[in-house]
Amino acid sequence: MVEFGRYYINFIRDIFSHIGEFFQGLFQTFAGFFFSGIKELFEKFMLASLQFTLLDWVMFVIVSIVNVIFIAVIVIKVIHFLKKYIKFVKSELEKESLISEIAFLNQKTIELIDEKNKILALKVSNLGINPDQPDDEEKPDDVQDLSQGRFVKLAMVDEEYQGEIKRIEMKEEDMINLKELVTRFINFSASRLHLYYNRKIISAFFAGMAASHTMILEGISGTGKTSLPYAMGKFFQHDSYIIPVQPSWRDRAEMLGYLNEFTKKFNETDFLKAIYETTYREDINIVVLDEMNLARVEYYFAELLSIMEMPDADKWLVDIVPETKPGDPKHLIKGKILLPQHVWFVGTANKDDSTFIITDKVYDRATPIEINTKSEFIDAPLTDGIVMNHQYLASLFVSAQEEHPLSPLAKENLEKLDNFITKNFKVTFGNRIMKQIKAFVPVYVASGGTENEALDYMVARKIFRKFEGLNLPFLQDEINDLSKLITKLFGKDQFEECQEFLNRIKKTF
Repeated sequence: MVEFGRYYINFIRDIFSHIGEFFQGLFQTFAGFFFSGIKELFEKFMLASLQFTLLDWVMFVIVSIVNVIFIAVIVIKVIHFLKKYIKFVKSELEKESLISEIAFLNQKTIELIDEKNKILALKVSNLGINPDQPDDEEKPDDVQDLSQGRFVKLAMVDEEYQGEIKRIEMKEEDMINLKELVTRFINFSASRLHLYYNRKIISAFFAGMAASHTMILEGISGTGKTSLPYAMGKFFQHDSYIIPVQPSWRDRAEMLGYLNEFTKKFNETDFLKAIYETTYREDINIVVLDEMNLARVEYYFAELLSIMEMPDADKWLVDIVPETKPGDPKHLIKGKILLPQHVWFVGTANKDDSTFIITDKVYDRATPIEINTKSEFIDAPLTDGIVMNHQYLASLFVSAQEEHPLSPLAKENLEKLDNFITKNFKVTFGNRIMKQIKAFVPVYVASGGTENEALDYMVARKIFRKFEGLNLPFLQDEINDLSKLITKLFGKDQFEECQEFLNRIKKTF
């Protein structure tokens, strides 16, 4: 055993000795090449080059270039291989780290889901749903459990009205014409609410109701935009619904609500409750979208705008849920609510950095009314409100259409104005705007205004407003010609708002 031990020790010593000699020889070879070998090769080259001819030197240059390229390619390949190897090793390390992190996140997700289920279970129990309660347990007949339906707020409306339409019986003294209606509102607002409005704005408001079921009150802050529809609600003895628009509104669900698939309850909004309540009434209903352009109007209100464009009022159906189920509100037919003809949507809009621009899609379908100044104090007699059903107001609008239709001269002048604007500004009146003008002007005239005043009001707000998107500095000649044409068609002292708008453009540019 001792002899084997000596042998094995000598064996290991010889192996390491040979390995050492190998690396020593390898080192000496490289050292000899770089320190003495290169010098020797250079001396041989210098000696041989003495015999080189021109062709030999050409071959030397070519071969040298090829050798350099060959060596460079090898070096690049080696570097590329090393980079790929390092990248591979790094990616594998990152992959292992990522797998560990994913496993950790999965564990946390499971814990969060468990916690969420516990919270939802508590919410369900707060809604009155007891999973331990037998399904066949009977409740007293005289107790209506509103929490069992999908629509709690709408069910409360059903209960309030007892499923009956509230009929409006008008008194004889309330059966007045449009001019008297405007005067009575101005006096009521001044004497009862201390809110002062001039005849022009109120005439435009009622004319706007005849032209469209959507109105936009815009102007600087503090001029009474929200107060006007509020006062209208008080005047008609049915308060307007004030719905503050939130900046987070991105679609119709933010305004109308949505069905919660977990609780099977409908998340109702005040807006939905407001339009549902109008189905039980016959009077004038005004829904105010306060600061409507805090969010993009065309996002959340586009569906209602399209619905109210339909000529057949029976098609004014607002989709709420896919289908009706037992316990749903009485006026929810096949999951839809029929929007009544006696509801008007009034949006208030500010123009500042915190709001969005209202697009043409909205403006074209609405009646814009600007309120940029506060009206002066009015010493009005104490005046009561009025009880009026929507049929009577509609009859006033029809009478105005019959008594004060748009004159042939006005139609001819509007056509000439339209042709000029279309040719020079690429903006046209369009059928929708012409229809609104024909509905607006007669009611405005019946309310105490003039035809030219009404036309001026609509053209300035429906047509000239679109000029703001044009390259106006290059249209100064066309603007001057337009101003002259308006004077020629409608008179020197007419169309004051249109002329003021054009003069403002001239001064700006």
